Amino acid sequence: MSTKAKRQRTSKVRWARLAMVAASILLLLLAVVLAAKWFTGLAGTALFLREFPGHSQAPTGSAVGFPAWIGWQHFLNVFFLVLIIRTGWQIRTDTRPKGHWTRNNRGLIRTKKAPTKISLYLWLHLSLDALWILNGMIFVFLLFSTGHWQRIVPTTWDIVPNALSAGVQYLALDWPTEDGWVKYNALQLMSYFVTVFIAAPLAFVTGLRMSALWPKQSSKLNRMYPIEFARALHFPVMIYFVGFVIVHVTLVLATGALRNLNHMYASSNEDNWVGFGIFAASLLVMVAAWFLTKPLFLRPVASLTGSVTR
Repeated sequence: MSTKAKRQRTSKVRWARLAMVAASILLLLLAVVLAAKWFTGLAGTALFLREFPGHSQAPTGSAVGFPAWIGWQHFLNVFFLVLIIRTGWQIRTDTRPKGHWTRNNRGLIRTKKAPTKISLYLWLHLSLDALWILNGMIFVFLLFSTGHWQRIVPTTWDIVPNALSAGVQYLALDWPTEDGWVKYNALQLMSYFVTVFIAAPLAFVTGLRMSALWPKQSSKLNRMYPIEFARALHFPVMIYFVGFVIVHVTLVLATGALRNLNHMYASSNEDNWVGFGIFAASLLVMVAAWFLTKPLFLRPVASLTGSVTR
């Protein structure tokens, strides 16, 4: 069999496997929806859904609406997160780096240790991490200084049964009824809380343990926080973010796309196309950045902060 024929056969096998995976996922989703429909029809479930409709009472004096800073913070968080996931996967699958970066001591970070040579993808990943963390710190500061923290931090225990109720309603394709301009439903609130205050810090502390900034000479710290533990946790956290983004975008588009996008990008409760236009423009920026994460484009930028070699 010729090399061309082998490649064609491999390609056909790969597409066949992809089609089987897609079909399996669709069948699984259909089964989940049918099971949820049956479950919500039970008398006990109906009583539970009436008692816990899927959202808790908003705290007195909690913020309403979305200020302008929410829009640009949302874009920057998504922009950095998408590229972090992109470069994380490149690092994981790149067996022969197409370029390297070495720190010099003329920048902000100066150490007595000899500079470490890393791949261009790792340099970009770490740079994006730093920008994402900085942006996250600004986001948390604005949340607590403006009172908007009450929208994504649980304040009552009934958030748990209400989150379960909202989850069942979503699975049954019977979207929970709430006004996102005023407050999130309980499952949204819990997912945003976990993402901002648990998953993001975990991504930071596990990434820090694996980075060159970690004091590797400290045997006590290394015993207390083994690098194997950080590696075992860092990748699942990335998978969580991938799943969160997919589910989040799907529900935004399926539960009133125009109004939801206006909330997120235009700071408006109107049902028009302004937010969609801003969202579309942000997608173009992210797609362009996705394709620019290649050595050809990274080398000139990386050379501004260190030495670049092949």
